[in-house]
Amino acid sequence: MNNMNTMMKQAQKLQKKMLKTQEELVKKTVEAASGGGMVKVIANGGQRIESIVLEKEVVDPEDIEMLQDLVMAAVNDALKKSQDMVSAEMGKLTGGLNIPGL
Repeated sequence: MNNMNTMMKQAQKLQKKMLKTQEELVKKTVEAASGGGMVKVIANGGQRIESIVLEKEVVDPEDIEMLQDLVMAAVNDALKKSQDMVSAEMGKLTGGLNIPGL
């Protein structure tokens, strides 16, 4: 019974650390770019896009599809980098254990 109590206390401590880490990750950002830096996207650790910056030169009314592709590529890259950042930080807490939902 004592072993179970110890395990429950450890799980509660881990849960508190994980919540604190998630709160801190929302404050951290990653940046991705496409089109040679013509499109830049910043995402946070909460998987939210914080900003998108477009250089004037990339906005061509005759080629909207290219701009759409560049924005999509930069957004997807920023979200991937954000997910990788979260996985790395959570992996530090779990010791590399693959816990579903993290």
